[in-house]
Amino acid sequence: MLGENDGPSMIAYAADGAQFGVDVFAVVLPVLFAMAYVCQEMCMRVGAVTHRGYGELVLQRYGRAWGWFGAADLTLTNLVTLVAEFVAIRVGLAWFHLGAGIAVALGVALVLFTAAGGRYWRWERIVLGLAAFNGLFLIAAIVAGYRSRSLPANVSLDALPHASTTTVLLLLASTVGATVTPWMIFFQQSASADKGMTPDDLRQGRADTAIGAGLAALFGLGALVAGAVLASSSGVINGYSGAGFPAGVAHATGNLPGTLLALGLIEAGAVAILTISASTAYAAAECAGVAHSFNYTPRAAFTFHGANVGIALLAGLVVLIPGAPLLSIALNANVLATVLLPVTLVFALLLANDRELLGHAVNSLRTNVFAIITIVTVVLCGAAYAIFSFLEVVGVVN
Repeated sequence: MLGENDGPSMIAYAADGAQFGVDVFAVVLPVLFAMAYVCQEMCMRVGAVTHRGYGELVLQRYGRAWGWFGAADLTLTNLVTLVAEFVAIRVGLAWFHLGAGIAVALGVALVLFTAAGGRYWRWERIVLGLAAFNGLFLIAAIVAGYRSRSLPANVSLDALPHASTTTVLLLLASTVGATVTPWMIFFQQSASADKGMTPDDLRQGRADTAIGAGLAALFGLGALVAGAVLASSSGVINGYSGAGFPAGVAHATGNLPGTLLALGLIEAGAVAILTISASTAYAAAECAGVAHSFNYTPRAAFTFHGANVGIALLAGLVVLIPGAPLLSIALNANVLATVLLPVTLVFALLLANDRELLGHAVNSLRTNVFAIITIVTVVLCGAAYAIFSFLEVVGVVN
């Protein structure tokens, strides 16, 4: 769940705080992570009971066309998102006067290092150790809020009426796409199977997922509050784009919060690169019907490990292209996830209600209600932003 607090997500939360203050999204974020919990709990349960990953089950239950469509959909989304993760690491490293080459080398080296041991538990413990540093965003918020004299004035809804409908919808779609993502579905179910979970582990799995959701929401709120120190009384970020948040916060409150934010962005991007690359590897190998586990060596699971490293390397090379619109990619990665997510969520819901697969472990009525609400919310956010953007382009609305 902490992997959901990736680089673009934390930049999106900080942008929400800088643009609109804290009040609105202080309510929205916990609700969205509650939705993420519902989705991840379903996938964890299906993976633990069936011992099969999401891509594998979709292919088996609904045909190869849907299985490969889901994998292709995921790969496209993941590639764009991984580029955004490298951008986040680059933004963090820029605070320490390090360039894009170091960011790419760091991300790819982490993927190689974590996969080299041939054991899932080794991969998981390294990622969990890195994910603990997501708490830097909360510390940054505490320090920045303590030092800032402008924060209380920005904890309001005053900026909301002055923003265009498209801007509000963009930020809302981006925030939804930051918490409920396609790769999350693939990764959670496949990782639950890979680590050897069984139906006896469901209670602990739910507790694990709930704790992760709570921590992710708390640390996301940290990024929201830290970003809010940059808002002016009119809700406009004072001269800083998303890539300048560490420098902007440092200018407003001192170097320590800026340094914490920079380190947090490096962590957020690194953890997301590891988990998103892994979700791509699971999807590719499951659809190909070959070995798909971190418990296999690269020789025994060449497709799995090749996809894991390959997509990270490809995204890193995109970052190194001179003149590539990296900031635009980073800011729109979450919106793309929102647009492409509904199909993935529908299949996750169908699998979680498949009594032939799960027996008595199928969704309860309450879980189905929450899952349907989540799907409808994602569809409405993505559709509303797409429609209003189109109407602006054709001149129907201003």
